[in-house]
Amino acid sequence: QVQLVESGGGLVQAGGSLRLSCAASRRTFSYYAMAWFRQAPGKGQEFVAAISYSDENTYYSDSVKGRFTISRDNAKNTVYLQMNSLKPEDTAVYYCAAAPWDSDYEPPNTAYYDYWGQGTQVTVSS
Repeated sequence: QVQLVESGGGLVQAGGSLRLSCAASRRTFSYYAMAWFRQAPGKGQEFVAAISYSDENTYYSDSVKGRFTISRDNAKNTVYLQMNSLKPEDTAVYYCAAAPWDSDYEPPNTAYYDYWGQGTQVTVSS
């Protein structure tokens, strides 16, 4: 069992920045691929970014590429999402998710993720 706790959400003006953190409870954190998803009001869940088990590969949705950066610190069992140049359309609840090792891992596919955080609200005002 892995518990994930997100933090860092809040209200920011368009063009501003926020850094989200997701702390994992398990010491084998490095064996999990980690990702961020988001869900805006009235919309489905959307893949945002992911980082592989070994930290060698990162993946981004087209909507955040060049503005968001995902990173992880395995010593702290934490994954981060640095969000720059925020837009009102980035407003959503952001969820952290963990996927155990799988040779067929597909970052945007929610089926690979066994553990989810409770979410943190990000609101970008225009």
